[in-house]
This record gives sequence, structure tokens and C-alpha cells, in this order.
Amino acid sequence: MNLKIEVLTEDHERKKFKCGKELLDNYFHKQAGQDARKDLSVCHVLTDINADKKRVLGFFTLTTSSIGWEDFPPELTKKIPKSYNIPLALLGRLAVDESEQGKGLGEILLFDALKKCLEVSKNTMALYAVIVDPLNQKAIEFYESYGFIMIPSTGKMFLPIKTIQGLFPEQELEEGF
Repeated sequence: MNLKIEVLTEDHERKKFKCGKELLDNYFHKQAGQDARKDLSVCHVLTDINADKKRVLGFFTLTTSSIGWEDFPPELTKKIPKSYNIPLALLGRLAVDESEQGKGLGEILLFDALKKCLEVSKNTMALYAVIVDPLNQKAIEFYESYGFIMIPSTGKMFLPIKTIQGLFPEQELEEGF
């Protein structure tokens, strides 16, 4: 496979994508394009450029978010002014087509999303962490395996930008995926 991650366009075949989670499938089929046109999120798709480039193997969405400091663990927010909301990147959705699950594509998508967030935090705007809202226990375990921390009061999970910095040497950021 020769994989490429790119922004979703009308050329990509959304209807054939099926990850097995109705909520994610419906979002990708019906809402992802609308959200992009309304500037609510950016949907990134994984394709195999050696095969049918229009076929989507997986996708993730990114948008901005914030959360009140009181929802974060106190040890992480003790130096943050109480009047601030914490700036976040929301990894809103991440899914892999059923036919491609178990091949490491979820990790590829996650790392690409984290790398994009890190680049934004270094060069464009402040981000304290990447946050996710896992759908089920399997998703919780997936994110925990990469160091995401549960926020008990919300059920969301986060990974601090400082942690993400340790995942990518400077050289990798400049060269891209």
C-alpha cells in the first residue's frame, strides 16, 4: 500500500465507506462534507494511491474546542489563570473501514492528526492538548494505549501538546507524513 492522507473532497467515495459504527458511518456519509463547507471541521481521509484513489480507507476530523480549567486535573492547571478556558484541538471522529481494520491504519490516522495539531500549536495558534470523546470501551482502550488521559467529569480524554512533542522529533515535523 502507498498511503496518502488528504482533505476530503467530492471526488472521494463516501458511500462505500463502512467502519461498523452507525454513528460514524452516518456522519461520514451525510455530514462530513457539510461540516467542511460550513467551516465546522476539516475531514482528512486515508487513501491508497496505488489502488483506487477515490476509495476511503479511513478518516478523522479536526476542529478547535475549549474546556473550562475546572474540568482538567488540578495538577495540570494550577498555573493557568482561572479566567481562561483551555484551548484544545478536538479530534472529533476517527474511523477505519471494516475491510482495513486491524492493519494499523487507526494508528496512522491518529499520528497524522496529532502531528497536524502539534504543527498548528508550534506555528499558528496555542493548543494545550488534543481532546477526544470516545464512543465506547474499545475506543477508550485505543486512546489510553497512546497516553490519553480520562477526564472523569466529562468522559472525554486528552493528550497534552507537551506529550505529543515527545512523539515527533523536529526533523519529522518538517518532512511531513
